[in-house]
Amino acid sequence: MESLLNRHWHHLPAEEIIQLLKSSPSRGLSAFEVKHRQTHFGPNAITAQKAMSPFKRFLLQFHNPLIYILLASALVTALLAEWVDFSVIFGVVLINAVVGYLQEAKAEHSLESLRKSVTTIATVTRDGEQIKVPSMELVPGDLVWLESGDKVPADLRLLKTRELRVDESPLTGESLPVEKAPVSLPQDTVLADRANMAYSGTLVATGRGHGLVVSIGDNTETGRISGLIAAAVNLQTPLTKKIAKFSRTLLWVILALGVLTFAVGLFRHQPVFDMFMATVALVVGAIPEGLPAAVTIVLAIGVNRMAKRKAIIRKLPAVETLGSTTVICSDKTGTLTENQMTVQEIMAGGRVYEVSGSGYAPAGEVALKGGSGAVDLTRHPALKECLLAGLLCNDSKLRQENGAWKVQGDPTEAALLVSASKAGLDPETVRAGLPRLDAIPFESDRQYMATLHDTGPNHPNPVYVKGSVEKILQRSVAMLGPDGSPRPLDHAQVLEAAENMARNGWRVLAMASKQMGHLHSTLECSEESGHTPGKMTCGDVASELTFVGLQGMIDPPRAEAVRAVAACAQAGIQVKMITGDHAATATAIAAQLGLKGPEAALLAITGQALEGLSDKELVETARRTSVFARVAPEQKLKLVEALQSLGHVVAMTGDGVNDAPALKQADIGVAMGLGGTEVAKEAADMVLTDDNFATIEAAVEEGRGVFDNLTKFIVWTLPTNLGEGLVILAAILFGTALPILPVQILWVNMTTALLLGLMLAFEPKEPGLMLRPPRETNQPILTRVLIFRILLVAGVMLLGGFALFKAELIAGGTLDQARTVAVNIFVMVETFYLFNCRSLDKSMFRLGVFSNPLLLAGVGIMALLQMLFTYWSPLQTAFSTSAIGIREWGWILAFALAAYLMVGLEKWLRFRRRSTAR
Repeated sequence: MESLLNRHWHHLPAEEIIQLLKSSPSRGLSAFEVKHRQTHFGPNAITAQKAMSPFKRFLLQFHNPLIYILLASALVTALLAEWVDFSVIFGVVLINAVVGYLQEAKAEHSLESLRKSVTTIATVTRDGEQIKVPSMELVPGDLVWLESGDKVPADLRLLKTRELRVDESPLTGESLPVEKAPVSLPQDTVLADRANMAYSGTLVATGRGHGLVVSIGDNTETGRISGLIAAAVNLQTPLTKKIAKFSRTLLWVILALGVLTFAVGLFRHQPVFDMFMATVALVVGAIPEGLPAAVTIVLAIGVNRMAKRKAIIRKLPAVETLGSTTVICSDKTGTLTENQMTVQEIMAGGRVYEVSGSGYAPAGEVALKGGSGAVDLTRHPALKECLLAGLLCNDSKLRQENGAWKVQGDPTEAALLVSASKAGLDPETVRAGLPRLDAIPFESDRQYMATLHDTGPNHPNPVYVKGSVEKILQRSVAMLGPDGSPRPLDHAQVLEAAENMARNGWRVLAMASKQMGHLHSTLECSEESGHTPGKMTCGDVASELTFVGLQGMIDPPRAEAVRAVAACAQAGIQVKMITGDHAATATAIAAQLGLKGPEAALLAITGQALEGLSDKELVETARRTSVFARVAPEQKLKLVEALQSLGHVVAMTGDGVNDAPALKQADIGVAMGLGGTEVAKEAADMVLTDDNFATIEAAVEEGRGVFDNLTKFIVWTLPTNLGEGLVILAAILFGTALPILPVQILWVNMTTALLLGLMLAFEPKEPGLMLRPPRETNQPILTRVLIFRILLVAGVMLLGGFALFKAELIAGGTLDQARTVAVNIFVMVETFYLFNCRSLDKSMFRLGVFSNPLLLAGVGIMALLQMLFTYWSPLQTAFSTSAIGIREWGWILAFALAAYLMVGLEKWLRFRRRSTAR
């Protein structure tokens, strides 16, 4: 039975498949054979992968070099019985881990969602009897029946269909239900075009049919995708990579300074215990204890801001990844487009009309192309007849729910209802006035639908027909002129108009009509049969039709998506469309969106063409191509990998099961919240609550702001850590007492990080954020300019802290007073420098002094705490401080102001140099 696996089922004739599966197209399998095959093949379920345990996920929150430093510091302080210091440091680490764990607790459930998506009840024939069984009990060879509303329970090779259309969008990305027919197909037919197959997890939209199970569980197309999800690599984000690299560098710098301090002390013959305490003070001072908490809080604030802009972040680092994005690979349907078919143009009576408005809302008008104002249907009888044909030869309905228009039925038919409504025809009123007597439903082999309507006694009954242009023209002998009267059919004119519409990527439907005698009919359809009184047959509409017009429709691009694509281009972000839809439709939408490749040309390629490319050719194609149509799930995954190999940070959008592997592989996976499957949502890092591409652009802007604020915090905090370390080192070199104690260092680092540094997380986004190009992926967090600035401020802290410490001792102050002066130097320089860090290249006056009120509040509270630290006896006892006078405060504020002015001058000089260079 293993020979049944991995066959080209769509290519084999039905008779050969029945023989291979040893089944019967009428009786199905026997109960004995079902039991045998269930033992051999196992259940029709996707194998669940072993999930990471909660405990392991929690432990991984500590897997970071910076956290290792903090844990080592906590251990050292515990060994020294400094329990307050130990509690503060360990508390920071623990809070950081808990927040990270809670943010990621719901991740990695993609495979479980897949299993749920294919668990259903199936109708099968076994031993000649039709029964219902759980889908998990199906085996290859089972005869399964499908009808409207069913979820396909396994991969089926169809044997017979009647008007069967299947919604395969979760699997292929195809925007419309796919017509099914049981004919054999070429071996190289791509997944989206396999009309004789029904795949597990897809939904029957209309019609009925039956077929044989050819694949179950892991061997179905859905199961194969689950394997791709499991194999996809969980990539580090740009932020986690840079923080890890920064932390490793910081680790070695701190260790080197600690060893140097200890070695210098020993060289100067100072007591070993004193040198050990000095080294601990240096290490504690050099570690930015607030950084892990700051990273988490800054990202959490970004999450909250994005939620307000309809983007839900599932994994914290994804916030910043958006800011680093260089390529957005977007699905078409519903993300870049409205996901609502809309008639764009009508040809009737030899005239061309434009239809305004988009979507299913009947807002808009029908106007002559090149004219102005809505048409009056009484003066355009041919147009009215074309609209009536689309309205009456129609099984769909529109309804309004909570202010939104919903379609019940086929989206293309809904578009015809809307175009008629825009011209002033009310569907309910028209249908009531011309009740339907009979209908010939649409079938793929006929490619048309016909309806017969009652106009009352002694009146001819109109028949309206809609379908493909070719089939309608074959049956037509005349066409309506502008005045509504019949005239000879001009095939060339109609075909030219249809081709013009098709070139725009529009779906084109032709309309025709015919007058018949009064009939009360039932359906009987055969092309060979003639007219039979009391019945409408296919023979009645086989000829003598009057062509009344064409309607061209498409799922139009969202207006906000057009603006968002332009904004991305301005920001240096490429947008690529990867869709399961047809190439012509995708290219037309891409042109309207303004998508262009790196070489400013709109290029498109199909999945079939991608199939034959080598890895090198695929990478080059991914680089220069803007539109990828009819692509398979593994091709989406390969395209993401190809772009990543070029150094791109890739954001990938998707809503279907077929998108999940690529969503997981991408640097930032973006799922659709409204129309997306649970599988896609669980594989993604971010979920859009409005399924709108414009929200991605907004989220990218927020991501850039998050990284800006995070960088500002790092640039603000490091001078303090470096300055504290250098002050300790200077004291060892000069053989003096430590200007600042470990417990005082912790006070400075934790209070200022909380009340000053974290206020930068609330800094509003700077103007022109989306005019910058994306950051280089290999660019470090700290550029040479920022490193110079850090060294400059650290130098001021070193000079001010050590000099004023010595000056206070020389002036007769106590050791506690001298250390209190040194601590306040650090805090005041940090406070003044904070205003410089509100922007890395602009003055705070250009941003607005009061544009971040939380920062001003933090400065006020910090000043109050520092007064208590200096003058309140309980804190004096706890931190070994003592009251200081006005003279000392004057020198402290002078150094703080000097630091502010020096950084401001440095910014101004760089700005002037850039302006001169332009």
